[in-house]
Amino acid sequence: MSESGSLETENTDDAIMEDKNGVTEELVLDSSESESEAEDERSFMEMFEESLKSIQEGKIVSGEIVQVDNEFVLVDIGYKSEGQIRINEFKDLEGNLTAQVGDTVEVLLVRKEDKDGNIVLSKEKAARVKIWDDIEKAYKDNETIKGKIISRVKGGLSVDVGLQAFLPGSQADLRPVKDLDTLVGVEHDFKIIKYERRQGNIVLSRRAVLEVERAALREKVLENLEEGAVVDGAVTNITDYGLFIDLGGIDGLVHVTNIAWSKTGHPSELYQIGDKITVKVLSFDREKERVSLGIKQLTADPWTGIEDKYPVEAKIPGRIATLKKYGAFVELEEGVEGLVHISEMSWTRKVMHPSELFRVGDTVETMVLSMDVAKKRISLSVKQLEQNPWDVITEEYPIGAIIEGKIKNITDFGVFVGIDKGIDGLVHISDISWTKQIKHPSELYKKGDDVRAVILRIDKENEHFSLGIKHLTPDPWNEIPEKYKPGTRVSGKVTNITDFGLFVELEEGIEGLIHVSQLPKGQQGAKELKDFQVGDELDAEVVNVSQKDKRIGLSIRKLQESPEKKVYTNYVNNQEKATSSLGALLKEKMMDLDSDDPQSDVTSTANE
Repeated sequence: MSESGSLETENTDDAIMEDKNGVTEELVLDSSESESEAEDERSFMEMFEESLKSIQEGKIVSGEIVQVDNEFVLVDIGYKSEGQIRINEFKDLEGNLTAQVGDTVEVLLVRKEDKDGNIVLSKEKAARVKIWDDIEKAYKDNETIKGKIISRVKGGLSVDVGLQAFLPGSQADLRPVKDLDTLVGVEHDFKIIKYERRQGNIVLSRRAVLEVERAALREKVLENLEEGAVVDGAVTNITDYGLFIDLGGIDGLVHVTNIAWSKTGHPSELYQIGDKITVKVLSFDREKERVSLGIKQLTADPWTGIEDKYPVEAKIPGRIATLKKYGAFVELEEGVEGLVHISEMSWTRKVMHPSELFRVGDTVETMVLSMDVAKKRISLSVKQLEQNPWDVITEEYPIGAIIEGKIKNITDFGVFVGIDKGIDGLVHISDISWTKQIKHPSELYKKGDDVRAVILRIDKENEHFSLGIKHLTPDPWNEIPEKYKPGTRVSGKVTNITDFGLFVELEEGIEGLIHVSQLPKGQQGAKELKDFQVGDELDAEVVNVSQKDKRIGLSIRKLQESPEKKVYTNYVNNQEKATSSLGALLKEKMMDLDSDDPQSDVTSTANE
């Protein structure tokens, strides 16, 4: 072989060796890189597998929204595939979609794979689990949570704290709430007093939160509270004797006498529970924590200098504030009232109740009669503004004068007749008729009838005006004694039968009494009252007459006895004349009968 051939062979061998070395180096490099990549892959797979192990069902994880379609929202949670959440969980109350690609959300892994191999996630369940975690933490750490009262339920209220919770009525406020419906729709802080995660029960208390706040306020208020201080509060209770005011952790009392300078009825007429109010501290017992408050003390006492403002006999307008049975209270200005007693309302009218003349709210003109500033009393009068008609009544209406008027009222004892200036005159029942027995004036008159009467007497001091109707005619009893003398025979009709006798009407309005002892005697014995009837016509004899008592005594027995007495009297008189001879008598008799028939005379004489 030539040298050239040898050289080529050497060169070729060297090239081959170089190529082999290059390949070897490359193989060595490739081998090391492959080992590194394998190591990295193994490390990644281990980390991936480890991460998959950490993602467990029932756990909350964070993920990124990668897709939104009509039915589902796809969320990447770092699992081997995206999880699905139904689109409805991302819609608000108005139905607006709240999910956008790229948003980060917290979700609950419900199921790693369903029957279709999909990962099932839930945003709502994640929120619910988180709320339970927050509730558990708040309970353990004695913290508060916010919630909104959404409805009234049996025994209390339903509260939305992310979950539905129960607020007992007794835990709704510091004091019992009469109407729980007033709390609906309001957001408050609550403390959790009980929860059961498995049963889904949560019991809240708003009272516990308020008690903490009240305790803090109480300390602050007690530090700054002093007599004379003006503070703000709220009405928490109303009683007959005053208002309880919450000053912020401590209650004070406004007694009913310290509410207003004027007379106050029930405090509920002026205030309601919950009213905001400004008060003045009148006294404060720090040890007993008792606070006396006043409202009227915020303004000056209106009774200061009242004597100069309203002197006696001053005429003052006012407003009827209150009506009582005994009079009317008139408000002269705010905080100052005077009393118009019922006796100072009218000169002539008998007022039974002030409501007959006034109504609350009426404006009236009054006159000051007297004043007691110490007792805060002012006596007023309405009638003193007018002239007393009784001062001039005697001048205008003399005794004996005849007046005309309408009957204003009828009572058991008489009729009232309107005269003038509001004065009524009384016709007593005994002054209506001389003769009629009247049981009630309504038998003869009715309200509104026009009548004439005579003025009998006027008593100015007692305000009595007496009238008489019967005095328009003479008293018929003035003639009765002469007309019905004892022994006079009379006839009449039985008008009434009593236990003691019979009343007999002799003429219109004139009656006589036949006493039971003066009833007639008969052959079969004396008659009794039962033998007579009303309407029977009787004859009797007048026994006695009393003009003063207006009585006539009658007797039937005496009337019967009269003929017997007459016969007896004639018999006695005849005996006294017995000295005359029988012959003289016969002669006298014959002379008297000269003009008669002889035969008849003889017969008659013979018979005698």
